[in-house]
Amino acid sequence: MAILLPQQFFNLAASVGKSYYEDLSGGVNATVTVQNNSGNPVSLVIYRVNAPVITYLIPAFNSLTLAVDLLLVAALLTSAAGAAFGTIQIATSDF
Repeated sequence: MAILLPQQFFNLAASVGKSYYEDLSGGVNATVTVQNNSGNPVSLVIYRVNAPVITYLIPAFNSLTLAVDLLLVAALLTSAAGAAFGTIQIATSDF
């Protein structure tokens, strides 16, 4: 069964990070979509079970959708270049 979590809006100042999803009970398969509506890049940081931390840079006015196995944490991080705003949405599945 898939669960579409509510869309979350982010507005992060420069050099700020924030977690938008956490499942510390063992991870869950998920799809993460980030829409960066700002003129500055934002990084999507993915923590998975027994895997290295992966960071994806989302350029200004772009989006990224990822399918992630055993997701523990999905967070966003801005650089010193400036603030970023947009949306993040996560869909989880049991299969």
